[in-house]
Amino acid sequence: MTMRLSYGTNGFTDHRLPDALEIIAELGYEGVALTLDHQHLDPFSPGLAERVAQTAAQLERLGLGVVVETGARYVLDPWRKHEPTFLSAEGAELRARLIHDAVDVAVDLGGDAVHLWSGALPPGTSEDVAWERLVSGLAPVLEHAEEAGVRLAFEPEPGMFVSRLDGVRELRARMGDPAALVATVDVGHAVVNEDLPPHECIRAAGDLVAHVQIEDMRRGVHEHLEFGEGEVDVPASLRALLDIGYDGLVSVELTRHAHDAPAVARRSMEALRTALAAAEAAGPSTPSAHRS
Repeated sequence: MTMRLSYGTNGFTDHRLPDALEIIAELGYEGVALTLDHQHLDPFSPGLAERVAQTAAQLERLGLGVVVETGARYVLDPWRKHEPTFLSAEGAELRARLIHDAVDVAVDLGGDAVHLWSGALPPGTSEDVAWERLVSGLAPVLEHAEEAGVRLAFEPEPGMFVSRLDGVRELRARMGDPAALVATVDVGHAVVNEDLPPHECIRAAGDLVAHVQIEDMRRGVHEHLEFGEGEVDVPASLRALLDIGYDGLVSVELTRHAHDAPAVARRSMEALRTALAAAEAAGPSTPSAHRS
């Protein structure tokens, strides 16, 4: 089994979820990165279990794999984007509840990974305090994920406290290197602020890569772009994923393109198929790493 091309529902926020899933499947995607949001499986609205069951049946009928994402902008606080977080002095328990519930949703949808991130460092908060809050807040959620057989795929996000893959490695080390705490690699983010290019970041991360987000970006500018508009070497990135034996989802993340979602998703699929063909034709760049 090899990687599967996927699309994020956070790029279909103007569509009802069932309609978005139908379009994504019809365009040839094999998976979906499903963000729990107001319009898509709102985790805090009544009837969640029934809505999840309906979505699970649709995913199975369409043959779509799934990763559950938790980065909705105002799902916890209508005034503050992405707040509260594990780093917040108040309200961190709301973030923990969201991730806890997302693990349960992932199980019911047939997925084995939940995406999450740290949040930004609150003003006046030291790094030592931030690490303490992140580790202590994440610990019970990680325990729940381990019991459920779900991996927590932690994403380094530009502008957040954990902004680079080295930060994910440090978090794992502070928590005892748990097998269930792994990484989401966003290919565009690697162009923005990692020292190595994305394909080298992927090879360096190896078996820690549990989910991949992909889009185009430019160095130093955190703006999600359609393929061909930035500096990402997509074939090289996909070649690296092939080389490490990655068999998860590679999910297009174009959150600000929902106004033209079907057309953008179609163009993205065409670009990814072309890039994947080039990656496969190039052949292995390094000996393949074993994935357990």
